[in-house]
Amino acid sequence: MGKTFNIAVLPGDGTGPEVVREGRKVLTAAAARFGFDLNYQEFDFGGDRYLRTGEVLPESAAEELRKYDSIFLGAIGHPDVKPGILEKGILLKLRFELDQYINLRPVKLYPGVATPLKDKGPEHIDYVVVRENTGDVYTGIGGVTMKGTPHEVAVQNMVYSRMQVDRCLRYAFEYTRKRNRRKTLALCGKTNVLTYVFDLWERAFHEIGAAEYPDVKREYFHVDATCMWMVKNPEWFDVIVTSNMFGDIITDLGAITQGGMGIAAGGNINPNGVSMFEPIGGSAPKYTGKNVINPLASISCGAMMLEHLGETEAATAIENAIMDVTANKIKDLGAGKMGYSTSEVGDLVAERI
Repeated sequence: MGKTFNIAVLPGDGTGPEVVREGRKVLTAAAARFGFDLNYQEFDFGGDRYLRTGEVLPESAAEELRKYDSIFLGAIGHPDVKPGILEKGILLKLRFELDQYINLRPVKLYPGVATPLKDKGPEHIDYVVVRENTGDVYTGIGGVTMKGTPHEVAVQNMVYSRMQVDRCLRYAFEYTRKRNRRKTLALCGKTNVLTYVFDLWERAFHEIGAAEYPDVKREYFHVDATCMWMVKNPEWFDVIVTSNMFGDIITDLGAITQGGMGIAAGGNINPNGVSMFEPIGGSAPKYTGKNVINPLASISCGAMMLEHLGETEAATAIENAIMDVTANKIKDLGAGKMGYSTSEVGDLVAERI
C-alpha cells in the first residue's frame, strides 16, 4: 500500500473552484496510477465567506491547516471586496503564520505554447525563481503621518534579518544543486541603490556559497538587468534567488514569457512544515461559472505539490501529460480560446496520466 496524504483545499474566489476541480481530477488520476491516496478537506476561506460573516480568516485557521500534509489553493480576490483585504488577510497571513518562507516559481515554456519572445522556444525558457516570501516591504512595517495634508508622509520599510536571508539562500543553493542543470545560482538585487539590504544579501550569498556550495556557480544581476535578460536571453538562467518584492515583479514577467497566467504555477514552501500551492493568476471573476478558464496552472500546481510530497514519478507524469496536451490539443492558452472547456482540458490531462 502507498502513502496517504491529507490535503487542505482552499478553492477560494471566482474561477478558483473551477480550476481546483480540474487539479483534483488530475491528482486523483495520478494517485490511482502510482498507488497512493489523497484525502481532501475543503475550507471556505474567501470573499463569499467574508461578505457573509465579516471575518476574513478564523483565528484558528493557521493552526488547523498545520495538521495537513499540504494546502491546494484556487484563487483569492472578490469583485465585491476592496482589494487588499482578502489578499493580506488570507494569503499573506497564511504565508507568514505558516512560515512559508520560499515562493517557488518555475518558468518553463511548454511545447506548442506561444511566447512573445522572438525566436525563443522551450529549449530557451526553463529556469526557476526562488523568491523570499516573508520579509521585505510585505511585513507591513511603516506608517503615515499628516494624512490628507500637503505635508503627508508615507513610509514602507524594506526589512530583512540575516536569518531570513540565510535560510532563503540555503534553500536556493540546495535547489540548484538538486536541479542539476547548469548548477548556476543568480542573485537578483540592487546593490548600487539599496545599499543596506542588498549588501546583506550579497555578503551572505557569497559567504554561504563559498563555504557550503563550492560546486554551485554564483552570479549577480541588478533587478533591472535581470528583467532585460529574462526577455533577451532567458536561456542564461538556471535558478534565480531574490527578495520578496523583486521576486513578485520578475515572476509575473517570467509568467508572460511562458505563455501567461493560465500556465504559471507556484508554491509557498515551508521545508519543515506545511506548504501551499497555487496558480499565480487571479480569480478572473468575469469568467466565473462559464467553464472557459484555463486550468493548466492549477494542474501544474498539483504536480508541484506531489513533487514536494515525494511522489516524483506522479509529478513527472502530470507534467508530461500537460506537455502532450499543449503540444497536440490546445489551440491557445487564453480563456475561451483553448478549443476546449475547462473541464475538457482537465479530462485531456487526466486521460494521459
